Amino acid sequence: MEFAITFKGDISPRRTVALCKQAEVAGFSYAWMFDSHVLWRECYVTMAMCMEHTNTLRYGPCVTNPGVRDWSVAASLFATLAQQSGGRIDMGLGRGDSSRRVLGRKPMTVETMVEFAEAVKAMIRGEAVQYEADVKPVQLPWTDGYELPVWYAAYGPKALAAAGRHAEGLILQIADPWLVNWFTQQAVNGGREAGRDMSNFKVMSAAPVWVGDIEKARAQTRWFPAMVGNHVADLVDKYGKEGNTVPKRLTDYIEGRKGYDYRHHADIHADHLGFIKEDIIDSFGVLGPVEAHVEKLKELEAIGVTQFNIYLMCGEEERIVAEYAEHVLPHFRQEKVTT
Repeated sequence: MEFAITFKGDISPRRTVALCKQAEVAGFSYAWMFDSHVLWRECYVTMAMCMEHTNTLRYGPCVTNPGVRDWSVAASLFATLAQQSGGRIDMGLGRGDSSRRVLGRKPMTVETMVEFAEAVKAMIRGEAVQYEADVKPVQLPWTDGYELPVWYAAYGPKALAAAGRHAEGLILQIADPWLVNWFTQQAVNGGREAGRDMSNFKVMSAAPVWVGDIEKARAQTRWFPAMVGNHVADLVDKYGKEGNTVPKRLTDYIEGRKGYDYRHHADIHADHLGFIKEDIIDSFGVLGPVEAHVEKLKELEAIGVTQFNIYLMCGEEERIVAEYAEHVLPHFRQEKVTT
C-alpha cells in the first residue's frame, strides 16, 4: 500500500512545498489538493510550485469536477502540468460538492462526470474532441500523448459503477474498513460487468489521522464525519434510508444533522459538528497510538486499499508526517527480492 497527503489550500504555499519535500523524503507517493477555488486558493498554482521542488511525488486534485472550468481549459491545464512535472499528475474527479454549492449551484451528474473525464483524457492525448454542440472540435497541437490517470470519487451506486467501468482508481473519503469494502465491491463489480480487468484497479481511502491522545484526536478530526455527512445526506435524499441502497451503518449517524455551512467546509472549529458521536469519529478516521494506526491500515490493505491518503489539515502537520515516516510507513514497505 502506498501513502499520500492532501492539502485544502489554507496554509502558505512555501509551507506546502516544505511538507511535500518532507513527505517525498519519507516515502510518500502522492500529494493531493482540494480543488475548491472560492473557499481556498487555486490549487494548480501551488501544485506547479511543489512540482518544481520535488522529484518523485505525484500530484492531483482531490477532487475537481466538470462544472468550474471550460473543458479545453482543464485539458490544457493537466497537459501542461504533465509536461512540467515529467508525467507526475493524476486527476481526482467528482460531481462537484463544495466548489459548486458555495456558488449556489448543484453538483453535476455522474454521466457528465464520465463524459468530462473521457474528453479531457482524449484532448491530452492530442485527439480532436467536440465536447459541446456549439464548440468546434478542440485539438491541442503541443501535447505529447500523456495518458492521464483518473480517479473517481464516489459513494452512490451510479458513481461507484461508473468508477469501476471507466476510472483507473476509486476515491473513498472514509477509513471505516467495512464501508470501504462495501463501496469497493460495488465499483469492482461494475467494472467486471463491463468486461474490464480489475486486477490493477486502485482504491484510495482518504481520511484525517492523529497520532496521540484519543481525546485530542477526536477534537481535531470531528469535522471529517460532518463533511462526509453531506454526501450521505445526498444519498438519503435520493435513495431513502431503509438500508437497501445505503447501509444503515452509514446513514444512522446523520440523524441529528441540521445543515452544513460550506463557508466552514473541512473546518476544525465549525459550528455544525455537534451531531457527530465519538464512535463515528473513531471509525471514519485513523486515530490514537501508532499501534492502532498500523492495525487499522493493515486491515484496509487486506480488503484491497492500494493507497491511504492522509487529509493533512488537522494541525501539527509536520509532526504527523514525521510520525508516519518513522513509525507507520516502515510496516508497509515491501522487501526487495534479491537473487
